[in-house]
Amino acid sequence: MKKGLLLSGVLLVVLILATCVPGKEGAEGQEEKTIAEAISENTPFPTAEANLSPKIADGGIPADVAREFTTDFSKHSVPLDEILSGGPPKDGVPSIDDPLYVSIEEADQWLEPVEPVIALKLGNAARAYPIQILIWHAIANDVLDGKPVLVTFCPLCNTAIAYDRTIDGKIFDFGTTGRLRYSNMIMYDRQTETWWQQATGEAIAGELSGKRLEALPAALISWKDFKETYPEGDVLSRETGYDRSYGENPYSGYDDIHHPPLLYDGPDTPDILSPLERVFTLETEGEAVAYPYKVLEKERVVNDSVGGQEIVVMWNDGTASAQDSEDLAMGRDVGAANAFYRELDGRVLTFSLDGDAIVDEQTGTTWNILGLGVEGEMRGRQLRPMVGINHFWFSWAAFRPETRIYGSDY
Repeated sequence: MKKGLLLSGVLLVVLILATCVPGKEGAEGQEEKTIAEAISENTPFPTAEANLSPKIADGGIPADVAREFTTDFSKHSVPLDEILSGGPPKDGVPSIDDPLYVSIEEADQWLEPVEPVIALKLGNAARAYPIQILIWHAIANDVLDGKPVLVTFCPLCNTAIAYDRTIDGKIFDFGTTGRLRYSNMIMYDRQTETWWQQATGEAIAGELSGKRLEALPAALISWKDFKETYPEGDVLSRETGYDRSYGENPYSGYDDIHHPPLLYDGPDTPDILSPLERVFTLETEGEAVAYPYKVLEKERVVNDSVGGQEIVVMWNDGTASAQDSEDLAMGRDVGAANAFYRELDGRVLTFSLDGDAIVDEQTGTTWNILGLGVEGEMRGRQLRPMVGINHFWFSWAAFRPETRIYGSDY
């Protein structure tokens, strides 16, 4: 598959964000228009070649970048001409910096069972970050169980990733640059204005170039699975201080596998999979593996070894696509995947299907998508989670071209 740009009138997100970014509630003198409203007007959308904003080149930076950022672009770990404008200015997609939370019961009033959420558990604390919120904000700067965390979602790549936002003992806060590399969001930290790649956690331009954020195990699962596993958990509130149409989907129709990715300017995508096919990815001890969702849907459970580690990948149905329907809760069922180390109490477990249930062959315990033993000898025990990340295939292939693809057909 060659490089491509999605030109569908339904997906006019980038230019719309650049020109119609809503501000805080009550922003004086500003006529607000939501992305969804602008999309419904079928606003014309240029291709990347139309140069919404010039690319950053090694020989200089565009005037808009110079006005917005104090970043030291003389330090960079990737070619700067791989970076292009996604349309919005700095913080045009506003991060959530003062998050509020609600209970499971309160969130149940506005979250449907199939809606995707990012589930993050640290210590005894578990929190759900609904995609219906993060799809409008991309970033939440938060603290969970005393740890400063960065919870992110890039809808163009389908990458939902959580990071520790402490670097060398210092806490950093993050915002959006409005720029993309390989169609993936570039973040910046507000302390040094270094630019960071969301998909990899790598500092790619600025004072901290070469540093890398520590990724945390976070699962993209259904609201139903979260609340059943963590009934005492809490949920990111829709009271963000911004006026957004939470629950509406500004990216409806984007994940049609027959379309090329939006604003992608990078390496040619191998034809092994369609560019917008979902893959669940693992990387450990120098080995990278992609598990196509269409294979996981058939097998449901995969015992594998990655980087010398014995692991299991689990899949279940019941999670809606975040890039399908205008009503996010009505998105088609794409399921959810998660991964865990198979060693527990000094022995390596082997997992298989018993009807619709995932069980281990050593004890017969039934396990759920969050690695919790729900029935049997190990009921209440927790498998050690891995950092597994969802991508669209084009995104993973661009950032990790040396990857093993699981499945007999590949």
